[in-house]
Amino acid sequence: MKNVKHYALITALFLSVAMFAQEDLKLTAKDSIVQSSWMFGLGYNFVDDSGDVTDGLLKFKDEWNSTPYPNRISIGRYFKSGIGVEAIATYNKYKEGKLVDAALVTQESDYLGFDARVTYDLNKLIGQTAWFDPYVGGGLGYTDANNVGRGTYNAVVGFRTWFSDRVGLDFSSSGKWAMGNNGATNHLQHAVGVVYQFATEKGLSKKGEEKLALLQEQEKEKQRVNDSIANVNRIKEEVLLAERLAQEKEKARLASVEKERIDAENQRKKSIEDKINNLGYVYFNLNSSYITKKSSKVLVSLAELIEETPSLKLMITSHTDSRGSSKYNSWLSEKRVERTKDFLIKQGVSSEKLRVKAYGEERLLNECADGIYCPESKHKVNRRSEFIVLEF
Repeated sequence: MKNVKHYALITALFLSVAMFAQEDLKLTAKDSIVQSSWMFGLGYNFVDDSGDVTDGLLKFKDEWNSTPYPNRISIGRYFKSGIGVEAIATYNKYKEGKLVDAALVTQESDYLGFDARVTYDLNKLIGQTAWFDPYVGGGLGYTDANNVGRGTYNAVVGFRTWFSDRVGLDFSSSGKWAMGNNGATNHLQHAVGVVYQFATEKGLSKKGEEKLALLQEQEKEKQRVNDSIANVNRIKEEVLLAERLAQEKEKARLASVEKERIDAENQRKKSIEDKINNLGYVYFNLNSSYITKKSSKVLVSLAELIEETPSLKLMITSHTDSRGSSKYNSWLSEKRVERTKDFLIKQGVSSEKLRVKAYGEERLLNECADGIYCPESKHKVNRRSEFIVLEF
């Protein structure tokens, strides 16, 4: 029983620690990511059509073309698989003095592009993050640049960084290769803009999935601990029930033993009382306290019975008939009880085994009270000493 209590205490403590740890570990908004959405973008594009892409990649002043106002718009659909499909329209100006197709522009001209591309979210390979989305892609388009129209094969690399679940910035660089042999050249187009997501569907990031798995494990462990505690409590209840049943059984056994003992004692007492009653009372003559010859035989037999039962203790009560005054009868019954006791002591009975009580005429055995005529035979019945068992 002691071990059961200790085990219950340990499992309860373990459960408390596990629940405390679980309170600190919970899923938050940071653990979720947008898995699919529509995305609208608005921003700027910068065109490098110098003809020496690898040599003058960062010559912004001489080779990059731009406008002071937003000149790029896009719409796209992005799926859980990481695939995105976009449509993009861009406008720009080749300004006078810029290097285009390895020659300085002498007359400003418009740049117009319409592109469709497919992208792939690299987070599907490197692991999801809530704020950084690198991607690569390719597609087809049509561009009118430097007064020459051409179809293009496009390749793009870029990334988006998010300020919230809906709003972020998109940075990308695209290479555009002209189709056919119409004198059109290849060029680079860079872009930066604000993107807005809508009709989003969310899921857990990799970290969120790890948290969820851990929470599920903790829930299983919590259930296991609860089951363990419930099992311990069940065992404890069974032990307590078994103890209670054992106690009740023992109590019933002891009660049965006690009843048997009491019954045996009562039977023994009854047997002793029957033997005493069978001896009869000690009777006295009128106005006498002396033991008669017949009564002495009763007392001798009684002394022998007391000798046979060492633990027996008796109460001797003596009585008178109703004739004479009450005061006289009280005195006479005291004399009778003392003579009865003395006789038994002379027979070897210890005085410690005897108690005495004189009643005078208080306890008549018949109707022969004062003022009522009765024959001598009836009065004689009341002149007696009785014996009551106190202990045996």
